[in-house]
Amino acid sequence: MSVMQTLQSFNSRNYRLFFSGQMLSMIGSFMTETTIAWLAYYLTHSVVLLGLLGFISQFPHLIISPLAGVWIEQSNRRNILIAVQITMMIVSLILATFALTGGISIWHIIVSSILQGFLSSVETPTRYAFIMDIIENKNDITNATALYSSLLSGSRIIAPAIAGIIIANLSPGHCFLIDGISYIAVILALLAIQLEKPVIKRIKHQNNILKDFKEGFTYAYELLPIRSILLLIALFSFMGMPYLRIMPVFAVEILHGDSSTLGYLTGASGLGALCGGIYLSYRRTARGLEKIIAIAPAIFGIALITFSLSNSFWFSLITIPVIGCSYILEYSSSNAVLQTISDDEKRGRIMSLYNMSVMGIIPFGNLFIGGLASITDAKTAFIFGALCCVTGSIMFYKQLPKIESLLRQIYIKQEIILE
Repeated sequence: MSVMQTLQSFNSRNYRLFFSGQMLSMIGSFMTETTIAWLAYYLTHSVVLLGLLGFISQFPHLIISPLAGVWIEQSNRRNILIAVQITMMIVSLILATFALTGGISIWHIIVSSILQGFLSSVETPTRYAFIMDIIENKNDITNATALYSSLLSGSRIIAPAIAGIIIANLSPGHCFLIDGISYIAVILALLAIQLEKPVIKRIKHQNNILKDFKEGFTYAYELLPIRSILLLIALFSFMGMPYLRIMPVFAVEILHGDSSTLGYLTGASGLGALCGGIYLSYRRTARGLEKIIAIAPAIFGIALITFSLSNSFWFSLITIPVIGCSYILEYSSSNAVLQTISDDEKRGRIMSLYNMSVMGIIPFGNLFIGGLASITDAKTAFIFGALCCVTGSIMFYKQLPKIESLLRQIYIKQEIILE
């Protein structure tokens, strides 16, 4: 496949604008994510607090996102995104002011994390649904999702390393300031997007948000591929993904490093994720992604166990890209399949359930793995979570023949494959 085919989503002017704006904004966001984890651990030296901080910053996704799924199907998604981005920018700039004036405390970090969590619980499912608005060819959704995942992964490579350098040479406040300024790029990009079709979908809802949510939940539960994918990524998010939140413990206590060590480890994870996103961008449709969904958690678990047993910085740096690659394959493949097979009038609600299964479940995983690490140690907690991911992979793989059969029927109906 040629490079142009790999970048086929860039044929859409709107997607190019969206991608460019997100590029700068995501770098700032991941810089702040790394800075908050480092600053919280620096101020308290508490691994429990790291888990608690991850919980309170992402818990709103569990409550708000499912209900937001109904709202974003009836509202102007671009306006929602612009309003949320402006608010998040203000929060980041306020946090930067406290940090730069030397008055920041752990309570400032906790409050800002809660606010950002509530805003993100609305923004994330809206952003996923908005991608479908700006992609002209539905067959490009797998490519668009993969490229966006590559963008996230690339940001994870660049941003943590930059954050580590800035923290060491300037201050955490400068990282927050850069994040606040970076929101300008995505806001301008959203304003420049020209939509040929209405953003508001004319969908018949029951004018009752709880009934509409129940309808979407029932739809997801009754369709085996959707139900199985959501359950697997929920398990994956709970048991596997907390490794990112506990990473400062490995950087400092096990590898005897500093903020730069944390930046390198997080960046290496992002490098692996970037490779996974590039691989997916070569796929023209969602067909066959269910196999990747089945296998990726097992690869993740094995790599995480290997990483957990390492006491060498260089060996850890070599191992962790496999972890990053496998988690982006799992999430991006699941995202692409769910977007492709969902009915148009229920896609917003399905993507909100997807976001709930990822962002809404991770905080509970952060709390659980963080607590387990404080009772035992970080290595034991990671290995336990990794074994659970492998178990989930095996259970999904046993259902794979039936899932593939149902997906084939849907792809034939959508003319993605010929009967």
